[in-house]
Amino acid sequence: MRWFIRGKDTFNNYENLPKMKSNNLEEDNNNEFTSDIEQNEKILRETFQDCSDLEYRRIEGNHNLQGLIVYIDNLIDTKMLDEHVIKPMLTSITNDKFPKEAGDLKSEMISVGTTNSSTKVSETIRNLLEGYAAILITGSSNVITVSIPGSSKRSIEEASSEPVIRGPRDGFIEHISTNISLIRSRLKTSKLKIEYITLGEVSQTRIAITYLKGIVQETLVDEVRTRLNSIQLDGVLDSAYIEEFIEDQPYSPFPQVHSTERPDVVAAELLEGKVAILVDTTPFVLIVPMTFWTGLQASEDYYSRWPVATFVRWIRFLFINLAIFAPPLYVAITTFHQEMIPTNLVLSILASREAVPFPAMIEALLMEVIFEALREAGNRLPKQIGPTISIVGGLVIGQSSVQAGLISAPVVIIVSITGISAFTIPRYSFGNGIRLLRFPMLFLAGTLGLYGIVLGLIGIILHVTSLRSFGVLYFSPVSPLKLTGLKDVLIRIPIWAKFRSGVKR
Repeated sequence: MRWFIRGKDTFNNYENLPKMKSNNLEEDNNNEFTSDIEQNEKILRETFQDCSDLEYRRIEGNHNLQGLIVYIDNLIDTKMLDEHVIKPMLTSITNDKFPKEAGDLKSEMISVGTTNSSTKVSETIRNLLEGYAAILITGSSNVITVSIPGSSKRSIEEASSEPVIRGPRDGFIEHISTNISLIRSRLKTSKLKIEYITLGEVSQTRIAITYLKGIVQETLVDEVRTRLNSIQLDGVLDSAYIEEFIEDQPYSPFPQVHSTERPDVVAAELLEGKVAILVDTTPFVLIVPMTFWTGLQASEDYYSRWPVATFVRWIRFLFINLAIFAPPLYVAITTFHQEMIPTNLVLSILASREAVPFPAMIEALLMEVIFEALREAGNRLPKQIGPTISIVGGLVIGQSSVQAGLISAPVVIIVSITGISAFTIPRYSFGNGIRLLRFPMLFLAGTLGLYGIVLGLIGIILHVTSLRSFGVLYFSPVSPLKLTGLKDVLIRIPIWAKFRSGVKR
């Protein structure tokens, strides 16, 4: 499977697109360098034809080319390159001590970064694209590559998608090495294993499979490796690109892969025996497997006292049901089952709906769509005005609609409560799935009444209990029932009790 990401007329003229023969140009070139430095330079120039950011620094002595340094501008620290590589080479030429073998250059002159040597063209080109500088010398087919990273990166700061009430305030950034160091600073053990693979035929993105050996099941690690290695994409620009490829059921509204920006969350999940997948150039880390209860648990649950955390967790359980069933219940009862409502309340609802021209289902559906549009607009606007526009827009539209007789006041109240309920879900991707379920439930309630809601509820329960994430049942430990696992599902027992009872977090 190939996924073309951008390009004019890409999707309209898919069949006429040229197909890539292999992973990339570098891997097509399996040749080796020769001892002729001029020929080696020609190979690199042909490979990187029309790449204006590739720099060539020639080191000459006695009017002859002695060495050649090749690097991609902005990927390396040029100041460090001048100080620790070029300057020592020029000094050795002046003193007539320039080495004749690449191994001598590597051991005697280069005192910075990670150094490798290779005669393969493909390996050298790959290193250049990862921020290495390649050093070629006359009479040697070995090429020395030196890691001198210099690309700019964002400073470590609090994760914007997961606000912190209490807990560590550092978040992942777009640099995979920095992200790994944030995890290692929390798990100082040799059991923390990091395995690198490369995905993306063009992007050549580094992926890190992270787990704790001795805690994780080896079958889970093998399954993660298998699913990742089966992915074929032209480019992996974010962890979301591979998330859908490794899900068990991609058509489910519930996410089966947990994503987070917080290192403490990853460390805690690794201690539970899960696997983290880090993707270079993105701050979002994927964690597998994921369960239904993971979507309802926040990191602050373990940083607060257990009675408070348990109370807040039950609040989430209550409001997740309101987020799904509040509008459908209103539509079903007001349309088909008015006898279930107290008389005074029925009269109040009928009075408010007297001038409304739409049925209850259309009315609720219209308000839900408007609310989702306001929410999306608030996300896309600049942070300084986005929340303000959402709040003011909701108030103005709601009040104006009620006064104009287009929408009844109870629907505005129900939809507002539903929106607030969705915001109580701590995991953003999980909350999106809950928001999506409201719409089919509205149609069932508007056509079949409470019977439709019951059918929808049965369908949701059947789907959730049969869903799996990397072989783990999505609703476990509730289904199948495991009593020891319930200690961290319905309630948050004290941490000392968890470790005393042998239950790992």
